[in-house]
Amino acid sequence: LHCKTSDDLRVEFVTRPRLGNIAKIPVCSKNSSAFHRTAYENSFSVMGPKLWNSIPYHLNSIQDMDLFKMRLTEFLMSVPDTPPVRGYTPANSNSLLCWRKDKEASALWSGHIRQLY
Repeated sequence: LHCKTSDDLRVEFVTRPRLGNIAKIPVCSKNSSAFHRTAYENSFSVMGPKLWNSIPYHLNSIQDMDLFKMRLTEFLMSVPDTPPVRGYTPANSNSLLCWRKDKEASALWSGHIRQLY
């Protein structure tokens, strides 16, 4: 997908044989205040690459845009959707980044699309 979409943020990618196309996450100064570090962590220029890096290798290595969109939709539809409910403490924050670390959902990242819940 490189050079097929706009790159206003100038995201840099590194290709790894085992992990595919990995986006480099910009570095934050260690001398920054807590407020600025939080703003940095929540910025699109950081969250975008983190989300890109959280999708499976079999998706981030697809070169055809239409095929990528179709497969990404299939993958996202298979990830559990557990929005917050008042009075209930969920297992995670329902973020793709949290589901990536969930042991029950780990099969989704191996390329085997199936609905978990």
